[in-house]
Amino acid sequence: MNHKSAKSKSGLLPFPVIAAAMNGNVDAIHTVLKHYEGYIAALSMRKLYDENGCSHWCVDEEMRHRLEIRLITRILRFKQIA
Repeated sequence: MNHKSAKSKSGLLPFPVIAAAMNGNVDAIHTVLKHYEGYIAALSMRKLYDENGCSHWCVDEEMRHRLEIRLITRILRFKQIA
C-alpha cells in the first residue's frame, strides 16, 4: 500500500490509511506521524535561555518523542466502530 501521497483534498487522512495504521501497518503509522509532525512540533516548543539571557524557541526533542509514542499507542488501541 502506497501512503506517500495519502493526503486528501480536505487535508484529512483517508480512512484506508487510518484503518491500516490501526491494524499495525508500519507505513501507515509513519504516514499518520508525518501528517501530524507539524502539530507535534508546535506542541513541543520550549523557550530556552542562553548564557547571555537571550531567549530562543526550540523543539524539545524528548517531548516530541513522547508525543509521537503516545500517538502510536493510541492508534494501535483505537477500536473501530462498525
